[in-house]
Amino acid sequence: MKRLPYFLLLLALIFTLPVAAQTGLSVTPPRVYFTVAPGQQQRQKITVSNVSKTSTLDLSISLNDWSYDDKGNNQIFDAGSTSVSCAKWVAILPSSFFSLAPGEQRDIEIQLAPPASLKDTIPVHTAMLYVSQLNPIDDVSQKGTNIKVAVRTGIKIYQRLPVARNANLDIDNFSKSKEELILQFTNIGNVWADGTASCELLNKQTGKKTTLKDIIFYSLPGNKRKVFFALPVSLEKGEYVASAVLNYGDEATVKLAELEFTHE
Repeated sequence: MKRLPYFLLLLALIFTLPVAAQTGLSVTPPRVYFTVAPGQQQRQKITVSNVSKTSTLDLSISLNDWSYDDKGNNQIFDAGSTSVSCAKWVAILPSSFFSLAPGEQRDIEIQLAPPASLKDTIPVHTAMLYVSQLNPIDDVSQKGTNIKVAVRTGIKIYQRLPVARNANLDIDNFSKSKEELILQFTNIGNVWADGTASCELLNKQTGKKTTLKDIIFYSLPGNKRKVFFALPVSLEKGEYVASAVLNYGDEATVKLAELEFTHE
């Protein structure tokens, strides 16, 4: 009897949710924030849920480093390999290995304890926590091939010192390249600054306004970021003024930039 090949399919997801008909994993919240000084410790809870109705999940928790590139994409590195890492300060309680029956959920504690000897001036340290399935589940692909499916989901960990927050972005440049506008900015504050970049176009000849699609962004201290506003295919030729706005922080701070350009 001919045996069909088996493949191990690992689905690496940032920020959760079920992935297959027979197996699924959810971890909440998607981000955990710590405000803790060197020599102190703080604990936060996450909830891990087996959303499958039929399969028991054997799970493990591991840590990595991560950072953003200039477009806001996640980059993953070995734990403890970056200058902003807090992965080595994290302990998982009560254990990094556990099982969940179908429909079961469990609270896991994350303890973060910066060493008392810490002297660096980095305002925010980070890590990525992964919850990974150890027992792949038999499934069938859309083409009828037998496969084994395992899921992995991650949450981001942030740590900052207990000092006054200063969420601050500085716009570096606003330019046009082919059929898009590029807004460049730097996080010059001492804390994460998350928000929305928006842009409106004004046709100087007709007075018509065109609102471009908003872009959600995340940034950490020292990050240099680019956001790209695509110009509509139907945009009329003419002279334009583009007004870009960064809206961010707990107090809805805004930064503005304008650009005049010709659309031909």
